Amino acid sequence: MAPLLGAAVGALVIPGLAVASGPPGSGGAGTGPGSPGSSQNPPVPVTAGNVPVTASSDGITITSEASAFIRGGVSVRGAVPASDAGDVVEIDQLSSAATATWVPVADATAQPGGSFTASWHPKRAGQMTIRAVINGSQASSAAAAPTLSVTVYRRSTATLYGPGFWGQRTACGKILRRNTIGVANRTLPCGTLVQLYYKGNVITVPVIDRGPYAHGANWDLTMATGRAIGALTTVVIGAAAVPAATTSSTQTSSNAAPAAQ
Repeated sequence: MAPLLGAAVGALVIPGLAVASGPPGSGGAGTGPGSPGSSQNPPVPVTAGNVPVTASSDGITITSEASAFIRGGVSVRGAVPASDAGDVVEIDQLSSAATATWVPVADATAQPGGSFTASWHPKRAGQMTIRAVINGSQASSAAAAPTLSVTVYRRSTATLYGPGFWGQRTACGKILRRNTIGVANRTLPCGTLVQLYYKGNVITVPVIDRGPYAHGANWDLTMATGRAIGALTTVVIGAAAVPAATTSSTQTSSNAAPAAQ
């Protein structure tokens, strides 16, 4: 797997663009006046994105990094029973949760002792569910295979907005305040959840506004969102729209061995 974005993001920061503002506004806020208030938004957790996730089932263990990037690729390592050394281990991606359709995306030959490593390059950003099965396994074994959830990000330019718009209503109908968590995007429906990655920090926030309209940016982060992940100027982040349910009961994460930066 290629190095995560956090290692190189320092070289990608665009200087001199600390806050995007000005009519019609980078984030599109300002469609109507509101009444500023002091109430706090519920805290939005910031989690570590540069950690491995692991799942084990049916004698198979698979591990990947929780975060990946479209051009960097996804890498999976793991082990099968030593008795299956020499067999082909197939990595499948769940293409449709509704139909439980699994599509092969990579394979590897189990080495003596059972270890294997496989990698591939996903074409779309978003959350993906993957599993590892021994090629030729019966349907019952495939159903018991371990599964992982990995978020694949697209590198995108993000600006910040807020000052000058606080107390006004966003294009999605939300009153923008200093502590408002969210992002502006030109096309995603209001309320769409977007997972953002910056320097190893991950936060999931809703689309609350339209924009940005300046600096060739793809996203406009509210000031509170930028502070939460440590993005205090115009930067390149990882971004992916994700479903409302973003947890998996079949995997565990570990901070003991963070992914290489």
